[in-house]
Amino acid sequence: MNSLFPSLSTAALRTRRSIALKYLGLFAFTAVCTATPAMGAERIYVTYGPLEESVPIESLALFAKEGKIDSNLDGFAQYIKESQQAEIRNALQAKAEISHVTIAQFLYTPQGEVLLKRLGRLIQTKARQPGFYAIRAALILAASDPEGLTIVNVLRKFPTYGIRIDLARGLAIANELTSLINRSNQTIAGVTQLSEAEAALELAILPAQMLQPQLPGPYTWNKSSVTVRSPNRDRTFDMDIYLPQRSPQPAPVVVISHGVGSDRLSFQYLAKHLASYGFAVAVPEHPGSNAQQIQDLVTGRANEVAEPEEFVNRPLDIKDLLDYLTQLSTTDPAYQGQLDLQRVGVIGQSFGGYTALALAGAGINFAQLDKDCQLENETWNLSLLLQCRARSLERKQYNFEDPRIKAAIAVNPIASSIFGETNLSKIQIPVMVIAGSADTVAPALLEQIQPFTWLTSPNKYLVLMNNGTHFSTIEDSPQSLFLPPPEVIGPEPALARRYLSGLSLAFMESYLNNKSNFRPYLEPSYALSISRDTLGLRILRSLTPQQLQQFRLSPPPRIPASPPVLAPVSLPSPLPIAPAR
Repeated sequence: MNSLFPSLSTAALRTRRSIALKYLGLFAFTAVCTATPAMGAERIYVTYGPLEESVPIESLALFAKEGKIDSNLDGFAQYIKESQQAEIRNALQAKAEISHVTIAQFLYTPQGEVLLKRLGRLIQTKARQPGFYAIRAALILAASDPEGLTIVNVLRKFPTYGIRIDLARGLAIANELTSLINRSNQTIAGVTQLSEAEAALELAILPAQMLQPQLPGPYTWNKSSVTVRSPNRDRTFDMDIYLPQRSPQPAPVVVISHGVGSDRLSFQYLAKHLASYGFAVAVPEHPGSNAQQIQDLVTGRANEVAEPEEFVNRPLDIKDLLDYLTQLSTTDPAYQGQLDLQRVGVIGQSFGGYTALALAGAGINFAQLDKDCQLENETWNLSLLLQCRARSLERKQYNFEDPRIKAAIAVNPIASSIFGETNLSKIQIPVMVIAGSADTVAPALLEQIQPFTWLTSPNKYLVLMNNGTHFSTIEDSPQSLFLPPPEVIGPEPALARRYLSGLSLAFMESYLNNKSNFRPYLEPSYALSISRDTLGLRILRSLTPQQLQQFRLSPPPRIPASPPVLAPVSLPSPLPIAPAR
């Protein structure tokens, strides 16, 4: 429904002085029905300069429930296509499955309050007071009502007679969103074009070789769980270890770091896959930013999604984990001679992506944070709200780089401001950055694609999952408090996990085991050959700031869906990933 914004904004600008009240009402109706559910009262008052129009809440409720347009809305309907009316009705009826306790606790966090302050400038009380407190009350009351958290119910729960919307400010926000969406789409199209151009120059893999089902590796493995106690911090955390059996040599180690609100079971599918190929896999649970932290937030035992100290504790958890494994390999007969702790790879998702990049050599950049966080109340980059919390840390040089780590994969990382160009450019080990084009938490352009241009490592990879979201690669965990709806997870999450498993295996085999026969799995041609329309996959080895700027200035032409297949190349079997069936 974002496609409505450009036309609304253009129409408003054309008629800035002479817009009629009925047409103004159309803007109000569409803006209300497509915005974040944060309004409510008996009537909605929309102002545009000296002009004002109102819409009864019950007229919207009738339209949402029965699809009927009464006399209050009849004048607006002529300006809205039937397909758009259906979209608006669906938006009014959509119900968010979240408890009032959960949403209340989030809205009292620093991140929640930043979002409320921004909405409060657009959505005000009838008396033109900022809507900060009223919006929070409406959301909580609606979530506690049997009808649940729907737009109509939030409208009804707004604790004043009417709600006032500043249409001029709303259109300005629409312009901001449209600009960001357009820049993102142009960039993603540009990355796709470059990747496919590189693929056309490479030896492609014959389709017949891609029809094999995905097979586990040759090794069995044992899983054990331990508790690690930090020798220098008042902190303990649990860890799962997946140890391959009968490996002919000490196994390289891969550490997997989960994101905020996840746990060590969220990526157990990836741990099992790597262990079956002979990697020892360690999966820690970060206690200050895991599923339990969200549970504590909901029950009032915590007041933040993640404490600022987690920017320090997370990479230190990995260092302590490696020290623990070093000690274990010398004192426990079950681990003696089993682990090669000089060949370590790290994989992290979201906040875990930050963790991986920090261990790879990037440090916290307070100067960049101070600059970017001046716009914290204006940004549409939700991940910046978390990154800006690091400003409350003690101001000193934090060096988390660990020489034992030889390769890093960051999935949907938060990286733009916490590191900035200065510190990301310090990473010299092989690094892979994975982005999802539909990531609304850590937007691909801002948090992965642009930061990728700052990397100077000679072995770097940008992976784009077209239609992938922030949650595409996360497996459901029985310990997680929230299960995102399918619309949030995105299309074919099983395929996304299969992509990540294959890419991770090829990357770690290439750079921890130095197996050159796995390099073709990291090439653009291979990604293109296994890509699916529902969840596209592209790989790019190089991207410059100049190319990124060019994407924004001149959108690339549309690329044919099926580039020509070139001569086959011999690859090892079994494949690290097989095509979706």
